[in-house]
Amino acid sequence: MTLVDEARSRMDAAVAAIRREFETVRTGKAVPSILDSVRVEAYGSQMPLNQVSTVNAPDPSLLVVQPFDPSLIGPIEKAVLTAGLGLNPSNDGAIIRVPIPPLSEERRKQYVRILHKMAEEGRVSIRRARQAANERVKARLRANEVGEDEARRTMADVQKLTDEFVGRIDHLLSVKEKEVMAI
Repeated sequence: MTLVDEARSRMDAAVAAIRREFETVRTGKAVPSILDSVRVEAYGSQMPLNQVSTVNAPDPSLLVVQPFDPSLIGPIEKAVLTAGLGLNPSNDGAIIRVPIPPLSEERRKQYVRILHKMAEEGRVSIRRARQAANERVKARLRANEVGEDEARRTMADVQKLTDEFVGRIDHLLSVKEKEVMAI
């Protein structure tokens, strides 16, 4: 695997991580991935919600959580309530309904700031991948394994990759920002 391919795979991983993080940000619409960060006390350990139940969005303002084991209704309801998502679940003994309240303008702007912070973390991760690749190129140059022209060419390729992947993160950010700000 060449240095450029290695850098590409690290940058791909950074973009994938940002995409996953963006999915956890509420947009005012009911999306099951909102509850991905919820952990439930079940069977003596903390388990992800999606391992003890199914989560569906029957309409844009409601999530329905169907536990696999009915005895977990209480712990699931408590976990959703205490997850810090600002959601108030209610159960009817068989399923848990989680209404998704509409976002206020102030809350939307707060989410946009969070998205910008996440995007910057992704950009930093991409720049770290670039730096690691460039350091390896320089080490090979010092060890006389490659010539100066080849080293410059490789570093230029890595920079092009960096620009491409930063552009991808910026695109993901703008799409998610529009989604959050849409009423």
